[in-house]
Amino acid sequence: MKSDKDDAAFPLLPEETRAAFAHVTTWVFDLDNTLYPPSSDLWPKIDHRITVFMAHMFGLDGLSSRALQKYYYQRYGTTLRGLMEEHAISSAEFLDFVHDIDRSSLVPDHTLAEAITRLPGRRLILTNGSRKHALHTARQLGIDHMFEDIFDIVAADLIPKPAAETYQRFFDRHAVDPQTAAMFEDIAHNLAVPHARGMKTVLVTPKAGAHDHREEWEIAAGAKAAHVDYLTEDLAGFLFGLGLPRLT
Repeated sequence: MKSDKDDAAFPLLPEETRAAFAHVTTWVFDLDNTLYPPSSDLWPKIDHRITVFMAHMFGLDGLSSRALQKYYYQRYGTTLRGLMEEHAISSAEFLDFVHDIDRSSLVPDHTLAEAITRLPGRRLILTNGSRKHALHTARQLGIDHMFEDIFDIVAADLIPKPAAETYQRFFDRHAVDPQTAAMFEDIAHNLAVPHARGMKTVLVTPKAGAHDHREEWEIAAGAKAAHVDYLTEDLAGFLFGLGLPRLT
């Protein structure tokens, strides 16, 4: 873990920004490309597994499978939802297959772990992926024990973000008051409903010059969207910048 003297490596955010988070008692994090670096190879691995799943399912070549995959993703929010709506596939089989990846490229992120431990109140993961995937990934990062619970795509009744009913299910299940909560995400349109409900919203982007694995249409409506309150390319640095004391 970081020591107290290391805090100087992370400058404080402007006083106005720190004050905007002073009331937050519930901290909600997306998983993929948010809790681990957007430049990581994890999402491309999952993306490739989805393409392979569909190629096997439909007997398509790789290019045709990928085109159909992206069509479903943009139209339905996840490829899985498109496959369920149009082909009634088993969600469990899909989720097990696409998340069966090697996570060894991720190393424990002690800096992020220290930043998360300083957050007062509750910490939750809200993901369009599976609970199993979130647990394995958070464990690889060394942060799995820092979260109260995970709200996954199954808990959302397989309706993905950014659907309003998914957020409402999340709020209801975990008794979250959005007026005292903050949401951290890598996809801007997934912050629209949280912002409308009163959450502080933070868009996490790749570092300058790093590869951006998001789709072009996702990037286009990104940092300048009205529902994005704050922008950061360094999640740990942003959390340290809030100037929160280490909890004892």
